[in-house]
Amino acid sequence: MAPPPDYYEVLGVSRSATSDEIKKAFRRVAMESHPDRNPGDAAAEARFKEASEAFAVLSDDEKRRRYDRMGHSAFQSAGGGTPYERIDFSSFGEILEGLFGDILGGRRKGRVGGDIEVEVTVSFEESALGAEKTIAIERRQSCSTCAGSGAAEGSRVSPCAACQGRGEVRLQRGFFSVSRPCTSCGGTGRRIEKPCPTCAGDGSVPSSEELRVVVPAGVEDGSVRTLKGAGERGQAGAGDLHVVIRVAPHPLFQRDGADVRVDVPISFPQAVLGAQIDVPTLEGKVKMRIPAGTQSGKVFRLRGKGIPVLGGYGKGDQLVKVVVEVPDKINKTQRKLIEELAAEMGEDVHPQRKGFLDKLRELFE
Repeated sequence: MAPPPDYYEVLGVSRSATSDEIKKAFRRVAMESHPDRNPGDAAAEARFKEASEAFAVLSDDEKRRRYDRMGHSAFQSAGGGTPYERIDFSSFGEILEGLFGDILGGRRKGRVGGDIEVEVTVSFEESALGAEKTIAIERRQSCSTCAGSGAAEGSRVSPCAACQGRGEVRLQRGFFSVSRPCTSCGGTGRRIEKPCPTCAGDGSVPSSEELRVVVPAGVEDGSVRTLKGAGERGQAGAGDLHVVIRVAPHPLFQRDGADVRVDVPISFPQAVLGAQIDVPTLEGKVKMRIPAGTQSGKVFRLRGKGIPVLGGYGKGDQLVKVVVEVPDKINKTQRKLIEELAAEMGEDVHPQRKGFLDKLRELFE
């Protein structure tokens, strides 16, 4: 007789997995192997049974501790039977029903409306400083013709005979039972004598609406803003609206946490002699002093010129990297002057190059 399967291997999780990871793993395996999705497949049914057994143990803290200490023998007794037969599944029946709601399909009576997800694109400045955006969403709203009842004027609405008005029927699935929406009434629990001609008995109609969404200062690309109750409307309330923020790239700025990075080109004379240059920031141009003898790649920090810390205090800085620009085209006069300058300056005025050449000679001479 083959040894019983390891519960952690059945769900594909490590022995240090959290309860959320175990639930997600069970949901994945159950979705793939549920008998309703694999009719007549004995292997899938066996996998589903093993996953349910594993979840029954690993989702319960006490049972999991016993299993980690003693393995399958923790659930055997003098009365015999397999570990599976000795597990009490009643303690997680509600969890199973919740997990299988979308496997079995349909909607239960009084269910909250579904969530809606939309994307909104903002500029780099809007993500940094905050903004308000108008978004268009498509969602269902109560039918004005029947006031959401789904019935035509004067039509009679009665409880569904198949489910006695509950909107769901209970089915036995081997070792546990689950509820699934009533197919006769579509999970509404009602039978409508004559459906509303506007909504065809649904009680709701699609609508296009515009909403104002506040984009907080400091929001990052991919952030999600949730508006409670702004999703699809259901009999037991509305779902949520999830707004995914997409930040458009900026031609100059790059984000680094709460800091802003920018590269600024300067000329050779400015680097050698020093200068005062204009630097772009999120709040406009500012003056910045370049000290004499500044090397290419030097990074200067402008305090408080970055991005507000989302949900915190203060602002980041702006990091300005100066890049010495070498002219790619010069005329004869300029070439002659540069050659004379090079001859006059020699190597002593280039300490980094001189140090490099000294080390090179030490290595190869």
